[in-house]
Amino acid sequence: MALNFPNPTRSYDTKHHCVRFWGYDGAFEVSFTVEQGVFDRISSSPTGDESGTLKVFDKYRDKILTAARRVYRGRQVGAYTLISADF
Repeated sequence: MALNFPNPTRSYDTKHHCVRFWGYDGAFEVSFTVEQGVFDRISSSPTGDESGTLKVFDKYRDKILTAARRVYRGRQVGAYTLISADF
């Protein structure tokens, strides 16, 4: 099966300054993290805080999910981290 994202849930991790979201490959849940630097790269507006970062995530969701599909290697254990170079 292909990686898909039926659940729009995302959350801001204040300790690590990143956004977490999840995809699914069949019954397997796949965890993704987006580093703060990504938001500075894809948006011309500064993110500032949690609310601003989540707004940028939502605005560029399609671009982020496309990058997630590109870096996903299929059913490997562990989480995937999206970095600026992925964009």
